[in-house]
Amino acid sequence: MTELSLVIRPELPIDHNAIERLHERAFGPGRFARTAFRLREGAPPVMDLSFTALVGTLLVGSVRMTPIQAGGVPALMLGPLTVEPAFEGRGIGAALMNRSIDTARAKGHRLVLLVGDEPYYSRFGFKRIPPKRLELPGPVNPERFLALELEEGALAGAKGPVMPMPAPAPAGAGA
Repeated sequence: MTELSLVIRPELPIDHNAIERLHERAFGPGRFARTAFRLREGAPPVMDLSFTALVGTLLVGSVRMTPIQAGGVPALMLGPLTVEPAFEGRGIGAALMNRSIDTARAKGHRLVLLVGDEPYYSRFGFKRIPPKRLELPGPVNPERFLALELEEGALAGAKGPVMPMPAPAPAGAGA
């Protein structure tokens, strides 16, 4: 079998439909009811922190970051991290994670949250959020609610509800 090279690049608007189909295959229709999905609903991902993985012209993976407030502190919600099932176990998810986290750190972001499996995400530095520190807008297993401090102490000031980052006011509003 020929070894195909993997390309990680920023997500482009043209990738939207392929990513939605990938999410459908990976997570099924139940994804819309998940708390993390509901938190990201209506909030576009930060395009310069969201990446795709391609083998040739085939999109085989995606990771997105969405701006949120975590107990009043600006943060990012990572996810979904998705890899085409036929390409799992080849390091694609790790490559996407590393690119997204490294870029967020380089751009001055301080805190990243996610809902996921601690054994997988701990290798990137994610740790469980202390109980009752932050509240998501729906049920989630507290063992799966994780944070990565891109700057030491970033989680210390975050306490309370996690919600989408408010959209900026339109130009000329309130003038």
